[in-house]
Amino acid sequence: MGNCLHLDLTPGQTADCGLLPDLLAVLPHAPGAVVADKAYDTDKSLETIAGLGAEAVIPPEASRLDQRPYDENLYADRSKVERFFGRLKEARALATRYDKTACSFLAVAHLLAALDWLR
Repeated sequence: MGNCLHLDLTPGQTADCGLLPDLLAVLPHAPGAVVADKAYDTDKSLETIAGLGAEAVIPPEASRLDQRPYDENLYADRSKVERFFGRLKEARALATRYDKTACSFLAVAHLLAALDWLR
């Protein structure tokens, strides 16, 4: 099903790809593949994934000179992540960012992720 293992919170203006090493570090074992969107198509992200011996299933940015291939069938699994966040956003408080502090917002996200896990 693709349950959530870890959530991190970043400021709205910060790129998510900078958290990739931290997110991969909390996994219980090394992944065989890392599936992510074009926002993670950075040299640092690709080096981090290669360092784990995993396959990077990330479509290359259109501006990249080296358009490397990626497994499009495996990339389709990324929809599990999008569906997960869609289920979290069914909660009005999370979707509208009702909580003003980052700590309480992340706590609500953790609670909703746990409830989603039990679903």
